[in-house]
Amino acid sequence: MTDHSKEFQFIEDLTAELSTKELVFPTSLNVTMKIRHALNSPDISNDAVARIVGAEPVLSAYILRLANSAMFNQTGMPFTDLRKATMRLGHSMVRNVAISVGMKQLVQSKSSSETPKVIDGLWKRCIRISALSFVVAKRLTRLNPDTAMMAGLLLNIGKFYILNRAHSYDALFVDEAALWELIDRWHADIGTAILESWEVPEEISNAVLNGAEYGYTHRGAPDLTDVVIAADLLDGKFYSSMEGHEEEWGELPPALEMLGLDREKSTVLIDDTRDELALIFQAIA
Repeated sequence: MTDHSKEFQFIEDLTAELSTKELVFPTSLNVTMKIRHALNSPDISNDAVARIVGAEPVLSAYILRLANSAMFNQTGMPFTDLRKATMRLGHSMVRNVAISVGMKQLVQSKSSSETPKVIDGLWKRCIRISALSFVVAKRLTRLNPDTAMMAGLLLNIGKFYILNRAHSYDALFVDEAALWELIDRWHADIGTAILESWEVPEEISNAVLNGAEYGYTHRGAPDLTDVVIAADLLDGKFYSSMEGHEEEWGELPPALEMLGLDREKSTVLIDDTRDELALIFQAIA
C-alpha cells in the first residue's frame, strides 16, 4: 500500500468513526464530556454538581486546587469541600476546567509518546489561546468570556484527536512532516465533527471550524470566531516569540480590525492583562 493510500485509509477510518459517533477517546475524556453535558442543565443543584465532579478523582483534585488558588480564594481560608469549591468557581468555570482536564489526559495518552515536546508545545499554546480568548471577549466584546475560554480550549481538539488515533497507523507517520501536513489539512473539519457529536453549542463549533481562517469576515458585531482568531494571532505575536518563532501579521487580519486591535493596541491589551492571563494560565493548565 502506498503512502497516499495509507493516508486515504486513515482519513476514511476517521470519517467512519465520526459519522457513526463511535469516537475513540480515553475513558477519562468521555467521562469528562458527560460531566460537561450534565452541567449544561440550568436547573442543576450545587449538590448535584459536587456529586458529578466527585465521580472523577482527577477533576475533583483540579477543582479543589483552583478554588484554593489566588484567583478565587483571596481570604486564605482553605476549601476542602467539593460543594463549596464548585460554588466558589461557578458552573461555567467548572465546565471549562472539566474540558481542560479531559484534554490534558488526551494529550498525555500513550499515542502522544512519539513527539512529546511537540505535543506539549501544542497543549501550552492551547491553554494560552483559551486564556487570551477570555480576556479578549471580556475586554472588547459583549460575548460571554467563559464561552470564549471554552472555544479557545477546544480550538485544536481535531489535532489532538488525529494524534491520538495516529498510533494505530505507525507505518504512515514515519515522516513527522507528513503527519503534520495531514493534521493541518483535516483538523478543523474533524474537530467540528467531534464537537457536533458532543452537542457543543453551534457558535463554538463554528469558531473551531473557522478558527484557522485568518481572512474570516462577516457583518455585524465581533463574534466568537473573531475572538478565537484574535487570541491565536496574539499568542503567535506575543508568546511564541518567547520560544524563538514570533509570527508576523503582515496586513492586519480582519478579526483584529473587528475588535479594534492594531499592533499598538494589541501590545497595550497584553500588558494590561498580563496578571489576569497568568492567573488563568495557572487555573486551567
